[in-house]
Amino acid sequence: MAMRSLMAKFVAVSLLWGVAIVGAQPSEQQVRNALDKAVRFFRTKVAVKGSYLWRYSADLTKRWGEGEATATQGWVQPPGTPAVGMAFLRAYEATGDRFFLDAAIETAHALVETQLASGGWDYRLEFDPKGRRRWFYRSDVEGGERDPKGRRNISVYDDDNTQSALRFLMRVDVALKGGDKEIRKAVDYGLAKLLEAQYPNGAWGQIYDGNPPDPKQFPILPARYPESWSRMHPGKGYDYHRFYTLNDGVMLNNIRTLLDAYQFYGKRAYLDGAKKGGDFLILAQMPDPQPAWAQQYDFQMRPTWARRFEPPAIAAAETAGAIRALLELYLVTGDERFFRPIPKAIAWLQRSRLPDGQWARFYELKTNRPLYFNRRYELVYTDDDLPRHYAFKGEFGIPSLMREVERLQRDGREKFLARRRRPPTPEELRERLKELEVEVRRILASQDAEGRWIEDGEIRSRTFIRYVETLADYLATLQALKR
Repeated sequence: MAMRSLMAKFVAVSLLWGVAIVGAQPSEQQVRNALDKAVRFFRTKVAVKGSYLWRYSADLTKRWGEGEATATQGWVQPPGTPAVGMAFLRAYEATGDRFFLDAAIETAHALVETQLASGGWDYRLEFDPKGRRRWFYRSDVEGGERDPKGRRNISVYDDDNTQSALRFLMRVDVALKGGDKEIRKAVDYGLAKLLEAQYPNGAWGQIYDGNPPDPKQFPILPARYPESWSRMHPGKGYDYHRFYTLNDGVMLNNIRTLLDAYQFYGKRAYLDGAKKGGDFLILAQMPDPQPAWAQQYDFQMRPTWARRFEPPAIAAAETAGAIRALLELYLVTGDERFFRPIPKAIAWLQRSRLPDGQWARFYELKTNRPLYFNRRYELVYTDDDLPRHYAFKGEFGIPSLMREVERLQRDGREKFLARRRRPPTPEELRERLKELEVEVRRILASQDAEGRWIEDGEIRSRTFIRYVETLADYLATLQALKR
């Protein structure tokens, strides 16, 4: 009986001790160790010459970007190579440990090696010498070649592809104070080509093939409604990739990239390019009764078809993206012309909200009726049979954008910027640390001995990025509290 009582007390004390350990604040050393293990595993086991894909089987025998990839390939589109590199940089900023910076440099060189002659990147990165012959690289141009001879030379601006690579390279370049000449050369070349690809009206297409647009062929016109438009997609062979594009963040991400470049390097041409992009957005705002934006415009500035599920229409998500771009331009420049289109667009968003609090992706031209596709890809006015691969409805970040615009209108630009730049108070830092603790404990507990986080039999770059950034934020908050 005495033995059972003693054992019961031992178990009780052990359980209490276990609770205390589980509830304890993760130590700085524990988090540093977890970061080191995670990055070391990714660098030594997952990377292909510093490049990364989206997903891997746990045994690393299968690999995927948007589609299946080989053992010699990486991917650019987030959460691919630049996004993983950004996580390395965040770990370096939080710790000052050169190990993490070296990981970021290694990733930067993967992008340097695969930069195309057109200045940007395809989705897929190839490191197999034979496979690389399919692409026309900047290094080929520097070697004296001028003719691609059928090799791929398409810089992709869709889905933050080329832009994410440039923003990452710029941040590595700044961290190295321009000390790596190859990285700086890639940045300068890529930004020059981004400006070269810009149409006379300030727009960009989804892609750039290295042939600058001829100003004589692209008149500068304001947006207008087409006299009529077909409810049927034009069909196979229809090429929309060079049209003026807001879809998938093309305009927003190009403008943000140039604003970053101006902030880092102070070169006026980068600011002018960003402002020129803003000029296009002003031109592209549709006239009443729908003072908002379409996903893409033809060269006569009329909303037009893209893919078979992207009709000529007013687009809620792209309207939010245009507002964000104009807002950033206004905050950087103080130029009121970038803010003037915003209130009318916000008013359109407010009156176009659906009864369930969301927005349709598409609204019919002039009538403003919500437009959808059914699973047979027919245009309809009902949302009860939607394909599942695309966001035909959603919030699209609009509620938070509305609040941001409201604060700016209430406080004015200077006060708004001062609030944004204000460092957090010790009280705010402690609250932030408390918020992070629960997630950090979960991250530490779910990391295996090799430094991996495995979900459903897969290693996922998106998860790795999120966890590394969370651990880095935790360390940075701890350090800020010590100061």
